[in-house]
Amino acid sequence: MAGQANAAPVIIKRKKIIQGGGHHGGAWKVAYADFVTAMMAFFMLMWLLNATTEKQRKGISDYFNPTIPINRVSGGGDGAFGGNSVMAENTLAQNGTGASAVKPTADRQARGDSDSETAARQAEEERLAEVQKSLLARSGESMTMERLLRHVVTRVSDEGLVIELFDLEQAALFEAETAIPTKTLRELSEVLADVLLVTRNDLAIGGYVRSYPMMMQENPVWPLSADRAQAGRKLLRSHGVQDSRFARVTGFADRKPLTPDPSVIRNNRLEVTLLRRDR
Repeated sequence: MAGQANAAPVIIKRKKIIQGGGHHGGAWKVAYADFVTAMMAFFMLMWLLNATTEKQRKGISDYFNPTIPINRVSGGGDGAFGGNSVMAENTLAQNGTGASAVKPTADRQARGDSDSETAARQAEEERLAEVQKSLLARSGESMTMERLLRHVVTRVSDEGLVIELFDLEQAALFEAETAIPTKTLRELSEVLADVLLVTRNDLAIGGYVRSYPMMMQENPVWPLSADRAQAGRKLLRSHGVQDSRFARVTGFADRKPLTPDPSVIRNNRLEVTLLRRDR
């Protein structure tokens, strides 16, 4: 018993083993993956902004932000169908855009497009397309014509057919800083007048110029763009286009540049619009 009393005490050590790499575990991997994904999305966004045009960016924006028109015509009725019953003959005509009323009354007739209006619109589109085709087809007539039509770009807008005449680096439409037409513009206006004379649509002419340095004492963009638009009207009139066909002649200064740098010579241009007849 005495020997047992003198025995050394037994000491037991317990070690706590932590597995999984400590308190953080694998959470850092998830955070890193999120960071890489965010950076990839950021650089993709920067690339898209640099590689697309304004029109393409608008299309992308509209794709991710759709709008659904519910009713284009607001009604004044107190019911769920604007005061009409479900069986009313002209209910759809007043809440839609393409319906027709069989027996409309004077105050509740169909508001949609009729067959005659649709046919007139299609005929107008065909006329504009024919003018556009006739103008661009002249590029194959001769080398001179091909040289002239390098200055021409056409597009169809809500107003009508826009025929854009613009400066090139080595071939301007006007004498430097003036509204005096060059030989190129005089020849080009004769070609344009030949095409416009086969139509009866009204015309609108807009003058645009490039931006000038801000340190100039007097910025000439407004009077210069207006004078050039008037010069374009006079040239067309001299080639047989009646003065009564000009609906407006406007100078837009440097307010609508076509390039990121508004001082580029490409912004010097005339826009001759063959207006739609239904406008």
